[in-house]
Amino acid sequence: QVQLIESGGGLVQAGGSLRLSCAASGRTFSGYGMAWFRQAPGKEREFVARISSGGANLDYGDSVKGRFAISRNNPKNTVYLQMNNLKPEDTAAYYCAAAGLWYGSTRYSDYVYWGQGTQVTVSS
Repeated sequence: QVQLIESGGGLVQAGGSLRLSCAASGRTFSGYGMAWFRQAPGKEREFVARISSGGANLDYGDSVKGRFAISRNNPKNTVYLQMNNLKPEDTAAYYCAAAGLWYGSTRYSDYVYWGQGTQVTVSS
């Protein structure tokens, strides 16, 4: 069992930055591929970014490429999402997820553990 706790969300103006953190506890964190998803009211959960267990493989959703960066610190059991040049359309609840393999896909069905989410609101 893996417990995931997100932090770092908040209210920011368009063009600003936020850094989300996801702290993991439980079983060996370094063996899990990790990802961030987001969900806005009335919309489906959307893939944002993913990172392999060792951190060498990265991938981003088209809407965040060039603005967001995912990283991880395995000794600290933490994954991060650095979000720059935020836009109002980035407003959503952001979820951290752990895959049941070394590198999850962009499908949320690959992810077996989920955090409770942290809200990001970008004002125009």
